[in-house]
Amino acid sequence: ASWYGPGFHGRRTASGETFNTNDLTAAHRTLPFGTRGRVVNKRTGKSVVVRINDRGPYAHGRVIDLSRASAEA
Repeated sequence: ASWYGPGFHGRRTASGETFNTNDLTAAHRTLPFGTRGRVVNKRTGKSVVVRINDRGPYAHGRVIDLSRASAEA
């Protein structure tokens, strides 16, 4: 996983909503918009439930892009 935000805050997501880096959202290549999923940090065991509202990630080897708030949680 990776996180994205500073350059995208306030812009439209692929789902049509405005991206807010403070929301618990994420980007995934194929999951339907609105899908909720739990992302687990394998090192710490902490997890967060995010809502898919965008497409990505486009970095090789990554499965999901988290908003800043999701990554911090």
